[in-house]
Amino acid sequence: MRTFVVGVVGVCGVLAAEAASLLMPERHAMSWFSGVALALALVAVRWSLGRRPTPGPADGGQDQAGMTIRRWVERAESQIAWSDSTRADWDRRLRPSLARQFEIATRQPRSRNPAAFANTGRILFGDDLWRWVDPDNISRTGAQERGPGRAVFVHIIERLERL
Repeated sequence: MRTFVVGVVGVCGVLAAEAASLLMPERHAMSWFSGVALALALVAVRWSLGRRPTPGPADGGQDQAGMTIRRWVERAESQIAWSDSTRADWDRRLRPSLARQFEIATRQPRSRNPAAFANTGRILFGDDLWRWVDPDNISRTGAQERGPGRAVFVHIIERLERL
């Protein structure tokens, strides 16, 4: 926008110089006035283009990346805290996430073939760990039961990382 304004002012300056030179009795000076006005306009536009601020990261790009990492760390810490809680908390907060990650890692949708999904889970996790990932193994009385704990959560995450 600033360059546009400088250009418009330059064109107006050239037109003003030509108008002034038309009023002068010696017409041969008209080309000199127009040339000087045009040169000044071009120098002003070039200077305006050179002074344009360099584009930086969009609205705190580095801060946005830092916020994303902080949110990821907070979410991981809260998941670890939920792993030490009751089974109801495990079923509500961790099991859906773990099952979704398992489904993504194996590229085998549970809705397509639930039996194959469960068999793959048993093969990859073993019966002990699969019962904590299986999305169909939700307890109705989980508020009184103790959750599996951090060690089981870590083992499940390690198995998912190997996929």
